[in-house]
Amino acid sequence: GGVILEIAYALPVAAFTNLGYTDFDSLYGKAQQASLFDQLEKGLISGEAFVQSVKDVLPNASDQQITDAWNAIIIGFPPQRLDYLKTVNAQLPTFLLSNTNEIHERCFNALLLEKHNAKDMHGFFTKAYLSHEINLRKPDAEAFRHVLQDQDLVPERTLFIDDLPQHIASARSLGIQTIQLESVHDLEDVLSPLLA
Repeated sequence: GGVILEIAYALPVAAFTNLGYTDFDSLYGKAQQASLFDQLEKGLISGEAFVQSVKDVLPNASDQQITDAWNAIIIGFPPQRLDYLKTVNAQLPTFLLSNTNEIHERCFNALLLEKHNAKDMHGFFTKAYLSHEINLRKPDAEAFRHVLQDQDLVPERTLFIDDLPQHIASARSLGIQTIQLESVHDLEDVLSPLLA
């Protein structure tokens, strides 16, 4: 989200506000989030448990309304993005380290299948590490260490690209080379010189 998949943090805030969750923006945002969202992204609670926790605050909302509000963050994949990822992966080993959860994964996998005839993100990378599957999330240093160790990567010879400064700072603290994207649309501009 924010590097490969276009997202908008304001949309779930608006969606949950419309359902009556008036202080949702104080619990979830680009810079930080409440522990409920961390637990979901680390796979420590299921999507069903997450929906039930939200229903405790919004008892009149249906499971589908809560799921739709949560998935409102997902805009889609910019045109040609996935083809570009295949090109990059053909030239360099690439890895996805994504903070996500089972609810969002189902949503973006449905988009991938419907619009790009791909079943999931795993086919676009040497290996994909999804936070809810590895029980680790950025910016925790352990998430980066997990990928480095699993792939036997040298931090100083590894480039990490992200849109969030707290993720960049954590990777950099481990000696990983970093680039912070200002926009999801900048990825080709950042990577093209490396592939020349």
